[in-house]
Amino acid sequence: MKNLLFISTICLYSSALFAQIPEDSIQLREVSIRTQRLTIDRLPPVQGTYIWAGKKSEVISLDNTDANIAEKTARQIFSKIPGVFVYDMDGSGNQVNISTRGLDPHRGWEFNVRTDGIITNSDMYGYPASHLSIPMEAIGRIELVRGTGALQYGAQFGGMLNYVLRQPDTTRQIGLESINSVGSYGLLSTYNAVGGRIGRLDYQAYYSKRVSSGYRDNAESDFDGQGLMLRYHLNDRLSLRAEFLRSQYIYRLPGALTDAQFEANPRQSTRSRNFYSPEIYVPSFTLDWHIDNRTSLRWTASAVLGYRNSVMWDRPANVKDTINAASLTYNARQVDIDNFNSYTTELRILRHYDLLGNTSNLAAGVQYMHNDLNRRQLGVGTTGSDYDLSVDANGFRRDLWLRSRNVAFFLENKFQLTRSLSLSPGFRYESGHSKLSGKTTYYDPQELLNTIEHNFPLLGVNTEYQISENQTFYAGWSQAYRPVILKDIIPANIYEQVDKDLEDAFGYNLELGWRGSTRNFKWDLSAFALQYNNRLGNLAEYDESRDTFVLYRTNIGDARTLGLELFAEYGFYLSDEVRVNIFSSTSWFNADYLGDSLRVSSRENRGIKGNRVESVPEWISRNGLNVRYKELSVSLLYSYTAESYADPFNTKEPSANGAVGLVPAYSLLDLNATWRISPQLTLRLSASNLLDEQYFTKRPTFYPGPGIWPSDGRSFVATVAIRL
Repeated sequence: MKNLLFISTICLYSSALFAQIPEDSIQLREVSIRTQRLTIDRLPPVQGTYIWAGKKSEVISLDNTDANIAEKTARQIFSKIPGVFVYDMDGSGNQVNISTRGLDPHRGWEFNVRTDGIITNSDMYGYPASHLSIPMEAIGRIELVRGTGALQYGAQFGGMLNYVLRQPDTTRQIGLESINSVGSYGLLSTYNAVGGRIGRLDYQAYYSKRVSSGYRDNAESDFDGQGLMLRYHLNDRLSLRAEFLRSQYIYRLPGALTDAQFEANPRQSTRSRNFYSPEIYVPSFTLDWHIDNRTSLRWTASAVLGYRNSVMWDRPANVKDTINAASLTYNARQVDIDNFNSYTTELRILRHYDLLGNTSNLAAGVQYMHNDLNRRQLGVGTTGSDYDLSVDANGFRRDLWLRSRNVAFFLENKFQLTRSLSLSPGFRYESGHSKLSGKTTYYDPQELLNTIEHNFPLLGVNTEYQISENQTFYAGWSQAYRPVILKDIIPANIYEQVDKDLEDAFGYNLELGWRGSTRNFKWDLSAFALQYNNRLGNLAEYDESRDTFVLYRTNIGDARTLGLELFAEYGFYLSDEVRVNIFSSTSWFNADYLGDSLRVSSRENRGIKGNRVESVPEWISRNGLNVRYKELSVSLLYSYTAESYADPFNTKEPSANGAVGLVPAYSLLDLNATWRISPQLTLRLSASNLLDEQYFTKRPTFYPGPGIWPSDGRSFVATVAIRL
């Protein structure tokens, strides 16, 4: 920007000067300034009330990407972040299921998930998945910080995933936007927003609707979502922001497949009466106060409220859902309902101060959570085929409450030791407990784990060395933990027992990296180790009182993931108007069980030391080519994911129901094009899975049912965006 102002000033000065020179004076040559749209960037060392120095971070600009955002195609959106594992269980665009560094991708529950800095995990100590579904059209950028930043925002192993909503155009009182998409398998999507500034008030509101019939039979989806942001500037230093987000969708689950069914026809359905529907509300209030030129304060208060509903005939893939010969009706389905009431308030402050002739930074804060999760399960539902949450007169066989309270204090200081070297030690203390009450008709409540304590002092340190203006070494180590959650302490049946001394998973993230850029080349190379201790699992035990074996849920051992992550991009101009960018985003994982890790197999406890951790491919590589001519951009993406195992025994041969076995490697090719005709009109065409690869990414062991869940084949989406 400074260079641009300098050139503009010189041009203006020269115009005034040469206006007084005779006609035979020298004519200046036309100067053209070429810029490129960045799709990936890094967080600054200090931002707002956060310290990011020495931490691995990525920022995705959705305005500059060609990805299929209408359906939230995660491998395209996160293509330039190495190591992102994508769980494609449906192409409806309702949820983003991703993980990094060998963790579980289920609804991103290994991340501290936020929107505009507001936590959206449904219940951090009961069910930490994020069920809020925001239309990707509403997002301006996505910020991902790896686990070495855990002291700043929370103790999650995966790090922080922050969706930053698009901001209103404050140069006008009212601005309108409409983004509409049509695509394969009955996709119809519309996103409409209004925003602007009136006096001291900024506002933005959106409404989104998306329906599709799905790639597979019986895979219909119906989504709608709304958002409202109001920000009032009391003065230049103090602002208040109120935000309200809502999402709701009904997704018909087509059911898992066996390997034989997948080979015969991956689009077939084994269920037509199964439905899943979360409805989530996230209200929040934020105060931002720049107390003086050196001190900033942020206070937030927020909630996650709503339901996670499902009605399913929940049986393995090889058991057909047919008419019962005795009753001449279908069998009754199972109804499950989670009710979330999660409240969070957080106060953060950042102070700049001088030390050794340089500016250092101190960040501190306190966070309080009060969560109340009511889980109602095993309700006997209807024998019908529509979405119906009715249960019989006996109600729910499980009706449990998990009430959690947690307070966390953190302190981190970025010592700027020299102009090039900074050191950022930090400390976080988490203290709280979860208390379980309620009933399970098949299990004595006194035998359940009733109270879980969370008391963790967490340490971390990060360092950053600025080699030159455009090159940096960074390194970090930070402890993390994952609390025992509700599903860990509820026996599925009378043949399961739970260890009353279950311990929270605990470990650390360690990373070392080198990133930088030249005029045409950009890179980020890092090595990491993720230690995950006290993993939960099942062991076999003999119950003398009942003369039978039971599954005993307890801490079964430790795991470690070692890896390398590389992002490299090279860009050059073929001509004044044609720019070409080539990139590779590649990761290598070595995820193994350690020490005395055990799992149960056929009533026998077997050691799994040295086995690979399930659902962790050794290689994930995404490689792209982008060609930009004026305002036309075309991107080709090749994605490769290596094979992985579905269970800790590393079973290769599939089971009869498809729940266990090898997940084969797969390669995908995507083509996207964006034509920015004018600032007011944009056209986009997405062709996903061009070669129509039939593949699946994971064999889940629980929701949405054990077995193979095929990913989508070839599909096309056309989008028109209008901004006024």
